[in-house]
Amino acid sequence: MVQQAALLSPEAMVAEFKKNGVTHIITIPDSETNYLYELMKDQPWLDIISASREGETMAIAMGLAIAGKVPVCLIQNTGMMESGDSIRGMGLDSGLPMVLVVGYRGWTRHGVTPDSAARFTEPFLHAFGLKYFLVESNSDAERISFAFQEAKSTSRPVVVLIGDEYHGFNR
Repeated sequence: MVQQAALLSPEAMVAEFKKNGVTHIITIPDSETNYLYELMKDQPWLDIISASREGETMAIAMGLAIAGKVPVCLIQNTGMMESGDSIRGMGLDSGLPMVLVVGYRGWTRHGVTPDSAARFTEPFLHAFGLKYFLVESNSDAERISFAFQEAKSTSRPVVVLIGDEYHGFNR
């Protein structure tokens, strides 16, 4: 069996969260984020809050931000689209900086994807006027810091699209 090297390691993500003072991750744990989840739950400086719906992550993050914490919403693109009203009402209208880390389900740079979730993700972001950064590998991880800088300077939500799963091959 040939082991594949991780393109985007959970360690790179967690390092960027720590560098930016993240205190809370609001998420819906799933199989795609399992390796990242396992690493995050072992960090004493980071609290993970599980939500039952993606739209709830915005309200929880807003409350934490008002309390002076630094939350991140960790959701999938399908959940982001379902959360449109929460993004509008709590993200855009609140004027609070917020970073959403969004799994780019169905996306591939290697050709056309039959998954409509990927085809609608960027048009959704454009419709809402959300700036976003694509992260596919460890060398792109610093874009997470760019997202935090953008969110702070504009007092708006900024999205980090994760174009690859959080692999655990190097564990």
